[in-house]
Amino acid sequence: MKIAVVPEPDQIEELMRGPADTPVVMVNLLRFKERADAPGEDISGEQEYRRYAERMRRVVEAGGGRFIWGGRVDSQVIGRSDVPFDIIALVEYPSREAFLKIASSPEVREIGVHRAQGLEGQWLIASTEAPL
Repeated sequence: MKIAVVPEPDQIEELMRGPADTPVVMVNLLRFKERADAPGEDISGEQEYRRYAERMRRVVEAGGGRFIWGGRVDSQVIGRSDVPFDIIALVEYPSREAFLKIASSPEVREIGVHRAQGLEGQWLIASTEAPL
């Protein structure tokens, strides 16, 4: 299984084929580096990523989105994966277009250094509401 830090172009194309006029919830499965790649600092990947997440929350909320929930993965009850994740976070955006606008904004590019220095890999899954 491959975990990445940035989307590939075909993944963005697939995202944008989804419903345009509905909110999208991004399911973030995060795996942190043991030690961050932050020059001159001896901190964990999670600590470095949290620098990004604190500022990202403000950017998302200013763009009409919201952080719904975040939690630590403590066990996998059904299924098997060779990729263990540390944290799961749910973030809602007003639309897929709003997500792309926020994700490609100059501020997110600026704070992205903390994300890259702390994150070993991520799965980002776009989802829309559906009846169960």
